[in-house]
Amino acid sequence: WALHLKNATVSLSGQYECVFSTYPYGTKAAKIQLIVKAEEERHYLKKVWLNGTLEIPCLEDITSENLSTYPLKWLVGENGRKEELVTKEPSCPPVYRNSSVLHRQRVLLGFNNALKVSSPKITDDGRVFSCHVLYHPERVQKSSTTVRVFGK
Repeated sequence: WALHLKNATVSLSGQYECVFSTYPYGTKAAKIQLIVKAEEERHYLKKVWLNGTLEIPCLEDITSENLSTYPLKWLVGENGRKEELVTKEPSCPPVYRNSSVLHRQRVLLGFNNALKVSSPKITDDGRVFSCHVLYHPERVQKSSTTVRVFGK
């Protein structure tokens, strides 16, 4: 006998007990402590040539997941603050945030929700681009990629 929990959330953490009766041995019991952890952020490094092509996968290690069925957003971090670049809801076109002159018309959501940054500049060196995928209100998959821009 087994207890199957799907879409486990942090709120399911706790002690579980299985009790059953057997004949002729009587009642049997077992306890287990379940700890559900929030997804950890994965970190990557991407090297690109100055004015080359920069494409950053949303979740590099997850190829079987279909990201189009979950809400996601791309952010860029600089000087300790994060700025939202683009958001995508299932079955809707992406919404671009043009608050920054630095990224206006330079970012595009590509195939499988990869972020495309046209003509990387030396000012992009050291920037951290992060993708957040909301699988469940309590489960967010995150990946962040630090960009290194090289000149020829």
